[in-house]
Amino acid sequence: MKIPWPAGLIALLMLLGPTAVLAQRLDSRDIEVEVVNDRGRPFPQYPLRRSSKPTIYKAHLEAVRNSNYSIRIRNRSDQRIGVVIAVDGRNVISGSRSNLRPDERMYVLEPGQRETYEGWRSGRNRVNRFYFTDAGDSYAGAWGDYSAMGVVAVAAFREVVPYPPPRPQPQPWSDSREPSSAERRGPGAPPAAAQTPRMQSAPGTGYGESEWSPSRRVEFEAERRPFARFFLKYAWRDTLCRERVIDCDRERPRPPNRMWDEKDDYAPPPPRDERREEW
Repeated sequence: MKIPWPAGLIALLMLLGPTAVLAQRLDSRDIEVEVVNDRGRPFPQYPLRRSSKPTIYKAHLEAVRNSNYSIRIRNRSDQRIGVVIAVDGRNVISGSRSNLRPDERMYVLEPGQRETYEGWRSGRNRVNRFYFTDAGDSYAGAWGDYSAMGVVAVAAFREVVPYPPPRPQPQPWSDSREPSSAERRGPGAPPAAAQTPRMQSAPGTGYGESEWSPSRRVEFEAERRPFARFFLKYAWRDTLCRERVIDCDRERPRPPNRMWDEKDDYAPPPPRDERREEW
C-alpha cells in the first residue's frame, strides 16, 4: 500500500514498545471496533495483511466527505476492559495529544457491552460530533497537530484485578504466648502493580454539532500494556482508488434489466371495484 501512515503514528508504535506476553484470558478477538454512520452501518474497511503481531489490527477505511460518523466498540470478553480512543492523534475525551497509554482518559466497557461513541467529549453529558472533513478543518488541525491525521486508533486494556485479602493464619493450641503486633496484622498483601506536513487534501475529523451524551465516572485501574490495538487509516475514495486499495476498475455501472422479449406489454394497474364505487 502506498498511502503514507503518519510519522506520529510510527513514533507512537515505538513508544509503546514490544508487545507484552498475553495472558490466556483475553486476546484481540475479545474486542470489536467499527466506524459506523448515523444508521449504524459500518464504513467499508480494507484490512492490511495480517502482521506478525496478532495484537495489532490495521485497515484502510473509506471516508465520506461531510458525513457524521461514530466509533462502535464491543467487549466480547467476560470482564471489564478500558479503551483509549484517539482520532487524528488526539484523545477523544480530553482532546490532548494521545500516545494510547494507560494513564490517559478512557472509556470502560462492561462484559459483553457494546457502546457507540459519537464525538469529542465536551462535558459530562455533551459531545461534539465526529465528521469527515478536510485536514485544515479538523479538530487536530485547529491545534496545529498533523502528526497522526486521518487515523482512528483504539488501545484496549485489561483491568488490574486486586489480590484477595489474606486469610488469617490459625494459631496452634500449644502456643499460649501473646501474638506480636506483626502477627495480629497477618501476612502483608503483595504490592500493587507498578504505575507506570499539513495536508489540506487529506481527510480529518471535525468538531461538529453538540449533542446530548450522558456519562458517569467509574473506577478502573488499567494494566500497563494494551492487549489489542486498532489503527484505521481513513482516506477519500479517489485516494483509495488511486493507490489501488480499492479496485475501482471493476466497479462498472450495472446494465439495465433484460426482458424476455421486445413486446410492449407491461403490468397494467389493477381493475377498479365497481361495487365499492357504487356503495
